[in-house]
Amino acid sequence: MNGLTQNIPIVVIVILIIFIAVFVIKGFVIVPQAKTMVIERLGRYHRTLSSGMNIIWPIFDKPRPIQWRFAQTDVDEKGEWIGTKTTTQIDLRETVYEFPKQSVITRDNVAIAINAILYFQVTDAKRAVYEIGNLPDAIEKLTQTTLRNVIGGLDLDHALTSRDTVNTKLRTILDEATDKWGVKANRVELQDIIPPDDIKTAMEKQMRAERDRRATILEAEGQKQSKILEAEGFRQSEITKADGYRQSLILRATGEAKARVMVAEAEAEAVAKVTKAIQDSGGSPTGYLIALKYIEAMKEMVSGKDNKVVYMPYEASALLGSVGSIRDLFVARPH
Repeated sequence: MNGLTQNIPIVVIVILIIFIAVFVIKGFVIVPQAKTMVIERLGRYHRTLSSGMNIIWPIFDKPRPIQWRFAQTDVDEKGEWIGTKTTTQIDLRETVYEFPKQSVITRDNVAIAINAILYFQVTDAKRAVYEIGNLPDAIEKLTQTTLRNVIGGLDLDHALTSRDTVNTKLRTILDEATDKWGVKANRVELQDIIPPDDIKTAMEKQMRAERDRRATILEAEGQKQSKILEAEGFRQSEITKADGYRQSLILRATGEAKARVMVAEAEAEAVAKVTKAIQDSGGSPTGYLIALKYIEAMKEMVSGKDNKVVYMPYEASALLGSVGSIRDLFVARPH
């Protein structure tokens, strides 16, 4: 009995040592980088742990769990499924949520399938834990309803071509709504927009018709430009031809004028010499000139076609007298 009584203090000391060791071990909490933990003391918020080593009171202080979303690939790698888990560590890094396809009706009553990707980051762990019960589910539902509202205000063509506008509107709305949860929505991206099959067929026909229209317009424009260039070339050719013809007429007229001037000068010089010779011989140059004109007129009279009609003018005797006077001019006069 006395031995058992003596062993009780040793057992108590051993239990106390174990308790202290467990207390000390549980009192040291190591938080990884870019993560944090929300600590409650006796059920109330106490503090938020930073990354590194932290000391808590194991019995009085407990980390508050939070629902977190994760993606996991099957073992056979045939697909990926999304699930949620309960964790005491809150990731402060930017997180990506990919939402499954959902049916959305546009303003022109076309049902399309859309899936979105959200990039968000927890900025206040306390509000992320206490302001919302299930943060991943709340973000997903908010994104889906906001996407329906934004797409519902757009036509199908605008929804397909205005992704940047839709992404900006979604990010602005989500950022304002999630601010009270201690979450910042950084980016929202529409991954796929899938219209119904009949709409796809109609869009393909419309696209083909639009391309045919553009091809027809381009062909017509090409023909138009070709006709314009052809007409311009013909006009330029005619202008060049007319200018060449004009230059040719000018040169020809200039040549004829110079020739006539030279002939006239030669005739004037000849007449002057003949006149001087006649005057030196004591004759009359007037008769000589008249005789020459008569001879030229006679040449023209008899130069007609076939020369069947030959007549002598009324003043033939004067002509013969002029010819005789010409003969007398060249008769040597005695000195």
